Amino acid sequence: MINFNYETDFNLDNEEAIAAWLSGVILSENKKEGEISYIFCDDEYLHKINLEYLKHDTLTDVISFDYTMGNEISGDCFISIERVKDNAFDFNVPFDEELKRVLVHGILHYCGYKDKGEVEEILMRSKEDEKIMLFHVERE
Repeated sequence: MINFNYETDFNLDNEEAIAAWLSGVILSENKKEGEISYIFCDDEYLHKINLEYLKHDTLTDVISFDYTMGNEISGDCFISIERVKDNAFDFNVPFDEELKRVLVHGILHYCGYKDKGEVEEILMRSKEDEKIMLFHVERE
């Protein structure tokens, strides 16, 4: 089950479509959907989590806590809406596209993809693009 929680004034206007897409992403990776929670927040909220749990004194767009057991993926995915907006501006992409990228980024981590090295990062970006395309195909 995919849940959306809000710790800021942001709200998804298409929760059902996003949840259905993310469920499809999970299936496309031959995984089973467990309990996945998205928590939308601001920079300050996510910065505190980054300091407390990861000991990183930096701003970030997404932090994923992975509770996957075997083939059933589960986790908590915290997303700073402020970072997503800034990144969308910096990368010259629509906000909705950048939001989809961070939404699917957490799922891909739960599926076992990493992004620490250059090769892993290239694969992660490729997978993000592939899964974002699934959203557009499902809506047509």
